[in-house]
Amino acid sequence: MSAKKIAIMQPTYLPWIGYFALMDAADEFVLLDDVQFARRSWQQRNQIKGPAGAMMLTVPVLKKGKRDQLVNEAEIDPEADALKKHARSIELAYAKAPYWQKYGSSLSAAIANPARLLADYNIALIERIRDDLGIKTPLVRSSALPIEGKREDRLVSICKQRGAGIYISPTGSSDYLSESDAFQRAGIVLLYNDYKHPPAYPQLHGDFVSHLSAIDLLLNCGEKSLEILRGGVNLVDAATFHAGH
Repeated sequence: MSAKKIAIMQPTYLPWIGYFALMDAADEFVLLDDVQFARRSWQQRNQIKGPAGAMMLTVPVLKKGKRDQLVNEAEIDPEADALKKHARSIELAYAKAPYWQKYGSSLSAAIANPARLLADYNIALIERIRDDLGIKTPLVRSSALPIEGKREDRLVSICKQRGAGIYISPTGSSDYLSESDAFQRAGIVLLYNDYKHPPAYPQLHGDFVSHLSAIDLLLNCGEKSLEILRGGVNLVDAATFHAGH
């Protein structure tokens, strides 16, 4: 196996900075868009910061007759005007941010004009934020790959298919990965990004709030954003991480 590093995450809505830090740490980032869609998850919502503090933005998704759909099958409700409201809320929250003029207007326009499918919409926004942050990692959709298996076997299959010898996992997957030797059997090194949220960065509207969408960092800190989010990266080998948790 090569030393190519790969990370795999579902395409979430306006992801937080840890998502992009994981992307930046990898040589290739796979968007897991052909797994079960989970309602009321980060797949369709995230937080920004307004004058009253953290506020949740939720993308409305069609529900009727669509209980067991995949992420890339979920459709945005065309009758709702929530996304225009999202764009307006973001403008009201960040119009006075230092980098609103550079990034905000085009980002707001993209948010207000969604694709029909949630995955397409999320991925377009992820690509935009990635580029604005200055991250160079290429993105690949899992639905475009000839992969098989479930859970950790699926992750291993993706790594093999993409020629990766190192898999960087978020720590949230450690519960089930700690019980499997799938990566070890495949000869793939398993690392965790035990991400530590960076200290307070310059932010509007009073006391600092952490774990917001990455657009909060971008609109407040501009070209310094990438250096700031990289400060939280902490790659730990699986044995060491499992032993300490």
